Amino acid sequence: METILYDVTDGIATITLNRPHTLNAFTDQMIAETTQAFKQAGRDTAVRCVVITGSGRGFSSGQDLADVQARAGDFSIGEHLRHGYHQLILQMVALEKPIIAAVNGIAAGAGCGVALAADLRIASDGASFMLAFSKVGLIPDSGINWLLPRIVGYGRAYQLAITAEKLPAAQALAWGVVNAVVPHEQLGETVAAWAQKLATGPTLAFGLTKRAMHKAWHSTLAEALAYEAYLQEIAGRSADNKEGVQAFLEKRAPNFSGK
Repeated sequence: METILYDVTDGIATITLNRPHTLNAFTDQMIAETTQAFKQAGRDTAVRCVVITGSGRGFSSGQDLADVQARAGDFSIGEHLRHGYHQLILQMVALEKPIIAAVNGIAAGAGCGVALAADLRIASDGASFMLAFSKVGLIPDSGINWLLPRIVGYGRAYQLAITAEKLPAAQALAWGVVNAVVPHEQLGETVAAWAQKLATGPTLAFGLTKRAMHKAWHSTLAEALAYEAYLQEIAGRSADNKEGVQAFLEKRAPNFSGK
């Protein structure tokens, strides 16, 4: 890994986008390494929660346009998306472990898409979100057209897309884009506390819940109910369910294994 940092401690995998001199702008290499890190976190049974953040002043400024300009003669945006960002976003959404985006600064363009693909977002009070695509005559990509309207509604999502205005952290909280906003100096400890709670929780149930909610976007109510019953049968046979019930009866805190 040359463009990101990857660390696993106490059940928490932390992925840090690490090109601070570009506000962590994405190159092909960083997209590939970030995708690989999420794959690795998915395979590692010791990992029960994933945090993604950026080094320096920003979360990610999006695509590195200088890198694109250097390849202008043979660069296909469509192929770039299909073989790069699409794989990353799909990997994040499919990962059946909770993902927290610790948004420490600007999350623009594809960086915004990556933040939105996380399950939870905690932002510094100095953070902001921006869909800068229209400034260069492009449409939003990196899953934004699917993710953002589901969070804020079509009108607000379209407004952000065509105006390319910054959405400050406080407004992002009011619109439901982020789950919490904290003073910048408290972001690390707040994210650590959330992540530790998730890393000691019923990981299987967290993953099945994620699967059920994503499936429900494309289902009728009857189909969603049937799928719930199917997944609940799996959860009900888990060690964590047995432990949770036993802990409730014994009036103690559960000790979940994530299985």
